[in-house]
This record gives sequence, C-alpha cells and structure tokens, in this order.
Amino acid sequence: MSEEFKQKLKSYSEGTLSGQEKEEVEREMLKMEAYQEYLEQLTELDDQENSELGRQPLPTEGGLKPGREKKIIRRGKWKARFMNAWTVISAFLILAVVSSIITAVFYSTGERSETYSDVAAAALSVSRPNETVHLSTGQNTFFSMDMNGQVVRTIGDEQVTAGEMSVNMLLGWARLGQIDRLDRNAGNGSIFYYPLNKTINNQGADREEWNRLEQLPEGTVAEATLSLNRLFTVDELLKQFEHRNLQLLWFAVDSGPYVHEAVVTTPLGFPYHPQWRKVDMTVISSETEKRGWFTRTFSSVSQGPSVEEFGDGKLRGDYFMKTLYLLEEHPSITSRVAPFIRLKEAIPYLEKNGIKLYGVVVTGPVKELLKLKEEKWISNLRVGEVRLWNWRDRER
Repeated sequence: MSEEFKQKLKSYSEGTLSGQEKEEVEREMLKMEAYQEYLEQLTELDDQENSELGRQPLPTEGGLKPGREKKIIRRGKWKARFMNAWTVISAFLILAVVSSIITAVFYSTGERSETYSDVAAAALSVSRPNETVHLSTGQNTFFSMDMNGQVVRTIGDEQVTAGEMSVNMLLGWARLGQIDRLDRNAGNGSIFYYPLNKTINNQGADREEWNRLEQLPEGTVAEATLSLNRLFTVDELLKQFEHRNLQLLWFAVDSGPYVHEAVVTTPLGFPYHPQWRKVDMTVISSETEKRGWFTRTFSSVSQGPSVEEFGDGKLRGDYFMKTLYLLEEHPSITSRVAPFIRLKEAIPYLEKNGIKLYGVVVTGPVKELLKLKEEKWISNLRVGEVRLWNWRDRER
C-alpha cells in the first residue's frame, strides 16, 4: 500500500476529502481488504484517543457520521469474503462437472472400463488357484473409477464367497488394489511340489494329508491340490480325469526356473473353465427396445467358444497365453492384484517350451478323492476346504 493512499485513507477517516475522492476511496476499500484493515486500525486509534480524552467523536464538515467508517469497512470485508467463497465454490463445481465429463469419455472410449475389469479379474484367476471374481465398475469424479466384486471358490458344486476384491483406477493407472478375505487361511492348501525337484522330501506331509482325507465323513465334498510326478500336457492331464466323478478347477503351469527350486507357493496357471472376455464372445441374438421419445435399450445374448470337456488342450493353452499378454499390457493393475507373478520371465519361457502342467486343483466327494491315492502319477495331495454334501455326479 503506497504512502499516498495511506494519507488518503487518513483524510477519509477525518472527513476532509471531497465527494468524488470519498467515492474513489470507498470503491477501493470494497475491493482490497488490506486497505480496509489499515483504515480500521486508524479508526480504532481515533476511538482510543477520544476515550482517553473523555470526548465523543463528532463529525467534521463534509465528514462521516460516527461509526459510518466501521460499517463501510465491515460491509466491504463481508462482501469480499462472500465473493471469494463464491469464486472458490464456483470453481469447484465447474471442475467437478468438467472432470466428470472427461472421466466418462475416457473410460467409455475403447471400452476401457471393461478392459480394466477384465485385466483385474484375469490377474486373480491366473495367480490364485480356484479363485474367480466378477467385477462391477463405478465411475467417479476427478478421473477415477472403482472396481469391486466378490471373490468366490468352488467347493463341490457350491460357489463359496472367499472375500471382497477392490481396485481403484486413476485414468489408466491402478492406485489401490486389495483383497479382503473372510477366512485368512482359505487357499493355504494350494501348495505344489515341482516334479523334477529331487531335493524335497514331502512323503511325510503327503501321508498326513491322506490320513486327514480318510478321516473325513463320507457325506462330504472337499477341495484338493494335487502335485504330479512329471510334467503333463493339458490334453494328457484332462484324459486322466475323463471317467472320474470329480470336477477339475485349476491347472498349475511350469512357468520358468523359479518354480523348479522349491515348494511352489506362488503358482501361475489357469482355470479349467476359461474366463472369456467380451471380445472372445459371439453374439447369437440381440434386441433393441424403444422406451419413450429418445430412449432405447439394447440387450444381447452371447456365448464363448465351445470347449471339449476333456480336450482342446491347445485352445486352453493359447487362451492362457493370450491372457498373459493382456496382463503384460497393463502392469499397474497386474502388480496391484498379483504382485508376485513374474511375467517377464514366464512369457518367454512358455513361448519357448510350451504349456506343461505340474499340478491341478480338483473338487468332489471325499470317497472319490481317496481313489487317487493309488495313482502313481500323483506325487502329493493337500486337502483344502471341506463342505457337506452338495454334489451332482459326473462319472460316466
């Protein structure tokens, strides 16, 4: 604030300014709160001097009435505060509207919303044996989107809720991702032994698990993780279960040297039932219904490629590789859902060596699982979750 303007404010408080000069000063006071605070200090000082001298302030010729200066100051302050608050609120509302439009356009362009949810679901299904999730998406303001869904496991013929999965996106980047499990021990049975590793003696653990299985009531179904005594192709392993009253759930894939060294606790594999994406589906019927003047609803029925129940090993393996390529394209989502899978090592290894399996997760009646004890191609069994009978026979 210049000394010249300070002098004008002092003259204004003393009432010695002309009418035009007073109007100019008042306009400036309404705009600039710093000037108003300075004038308030001057008027308070005058009040203090009058109080000490025991006299009442009197208006001078052409001056303001007592208290008029303070009213103008207060009015100017509140007007300035109101305008500042309104400016901030208006800017926030405009930003919210604009960001909502940009968010909607971004996630709808190129079906990004569906692609991101497919990536998150695929990352779970290839890294967590016998776990799948169907995610719903919700767009927010400020360029973010939430993906949420229930994680389920198959025990017998029952879909069991294992927990909740959520991923938060900021445009194309996954900011947060977590899985909240209902049972912290669920899935701990999904441990495999690599068949070519001769340094691990798992006979004691294997015998204990078979004993546990034998002690379960006959009227129950269970989940079981089976390690194999050699590497199998997908078709070879499928044929081993063709005439058994069991349900295949998940295949553990030999994905590189890092699974050859010890017990495999972070396997990479794929579900028995392929998790087809929208781009893989074929529309077999569609219907458009008009509602109101400008509203139409579109519905369609789609189906994925047909897969032989105990065959089509190449189709299954090719789709698994296609899924890994998709995960590689979206590292931020993959790392949030499955930070322990090593795609940079696994993909080149699989491209060179092909799809070979060293383990499988199955479910079915306890009595049917016990029949596998005599099979020489099974090197180890671990019992997972157990449920009361809920089974539809599959044996042919």
